[in-house]
Amino acid sequence: MWPFSSNASIVNQKREERARALADVSQDNSGTQSAFLKATVSEIVARIEKGEWTAIQVLEAYIARAAYAHTKTNCLTEVMLGPARQRAAELDAEFAATKRLKGPLHVEITGYDTSVGFSQWANNPATKNADIVNHLLDAGAIIYVKTNIPQTMFAFECSNPVWGRTTNPYNENYTCGGSSGGEAALLAMDGSAAGVGTDIGGSLRIPTAYSASGRISYVGAKGPVPGFEGIKSVAGPMGRSVKDLEVISRVTFGAPGTDYAIPRFLSKLKFGYYTSVLYLLWFLYNYIKASPACKRAVLETVEALRDAGHECVEFELPESHIPFNLFAAITSSDGYKTMLSHLGPDPKSQPFTSAFVRTLAAWIMERFLGDKIFADTVRVTKAKGIADYYKLVDQRDAYKTRFYETVWAKYEFDSIIAPVQALPQLPHGGCDNFSALAEATIIYNVLDMPAGCLPVTRVDPTQDQLTEEWVKGPGLGSPMLEGGIYRGKKPLYDPEEAKGMPVNIQIVGKKWEEEKILAIMDVVDEALGKDRGFGPGAWDAYMNSKA
Repeated sequence: MWPFSSNASIVNQKREERARALADVSQDNSGTQSAFLKATVSEIVARIEKGEWTAIQVLEAYIARAAYAHTKTNCLTEVMLGPARQRAAELDAEFAATKRLKGPLHVEITGYDTSVGFSQWANNPATKNADIVNHLLDAGAIIYVKTNIPQTMFAFECSNPVWGRTTNPYNENYTCGGSSGGEAALLAMDGSAAGVGTDIGGSLRIPTAYSASGRISYVGAKGPVPGFEGIKSVAGPMGRSVKDLEVISRVTFGAPGTDYAIPRFLSKLKFGYYTSVLYLLWFLYNYIKASPACKRAVLETVEALRDAGHECVEFELPESHIPFNLFAAITSSDGYKTMLSHLGPDPKSQPFTSAFVRTLAAWIMERFLGDKIFADTVRVTKAKGIADYYKLVDQRDAYKTRFYETVWAKYEFDSIIAPVQALPQLPHGGCDNFSALAEATIIYNVLDMPAGCLPVTRVDPTQDQLTEEWVKGPGLGSPMLEGGIYRGKKPLYDPEEAKGMPVNIQIVGKKWEEEKILAIMDVVDEALGKDRGFGPGAWDAYMNSKA
């Protein structure tokens, strides 16, 4: 029985397998392979098509870099170098014979575990590929590694008992985000040309910000709560440039053969923007007031867009406490029983307290600490009956309708610009007590709207210090959360410690407008300027500038 057993043998076995797979890889960081690593997906395809590069050359460069990235961040899990090299040789042979690429890339996996960080799920390799893997392979992709995620995939850090903790490539004291954190760390260090992750509350947007529904098939993807559809998890592309995201999206969006054109805009666009998520109590609060760095990123984007001739209008999200509390209520409908049932002998990577403790804590928060904002959220995280679940789903759908009417229809925005979170980065362990920081991304999962992330700037202690505005207001939020984030002996927000780390924004669109958002991301990227120090080669350039 697992209560009296240990996961140590499984953990050691899996980590030894990974070490053996990487043992003979040359971690070439000399710059001899930099041309491959700094190329976008489209550039790689073009160079192979011209006969200047081969798939094997490109793959070996990324294998070496992935191994190097792993030594710095612990980002890799399953390593598939043998099949990857065989596939690269086959692609090269096919191209040599036909002079035609297999597909537009030429860049659950059969025979490999999908453990999700649970030792009980190890040593149970998949018997067939997930749909998205087949789509990528059909397009000529080469898949050579899988990357780390948090235990349960329900946290925006990246640590689990099987594979350990993945760190931020820019600062090892900070998390790389989650749940797709390992992929983000690998991409940030040019260990991959592109990747795929999943998102139920910010699991794509948060890690891409920390380190750089229905449109993509989810068949064959594995998660800790099968059958849960209250808030749908979605798959999405991750890359080092907007152009790379476009390439992956063309391959994976919808059914094969459908024309999913990425539009181009010649006329003026209308953007809505806000710097914090407001909470309506007796009067307007911020749920968590965005830090100076995150606020600056939004405002610098607005300024750049206006300079480029676009219209930007500040607005307030309607009843913005509702989607976050709905998310907390719906995802806790069984008291987290199913999610935690897979732990077996594994220690919990994130704290999950009992319903009684949460109810008591909510009462103390509101009664003695005056924090109704956070108390309301904690109070809804309890097990519910099926009738209550139905009501929550109905409330979710009603909020979607109100949001469309009071935002999209009222203002006629093309897109919304917003912070990814109140903090630019989170130190390791910060998610334990401050998971509510995800409220800024969760709102768009509840609304089921497409959102992408772009880096705007880096944390600058000379510009991003706290002022009286973060002490006396206006717009302060939860006293408990902001007390730990901005005040106290060791606040989470420390622009000196986080100096130089990326600060991202979210770019949001209406449902089914993924292609439009990709095009708008390109517009925003151009307005901000391509010389701001992000994209392929950015990690090396930044580290060299610090040397």
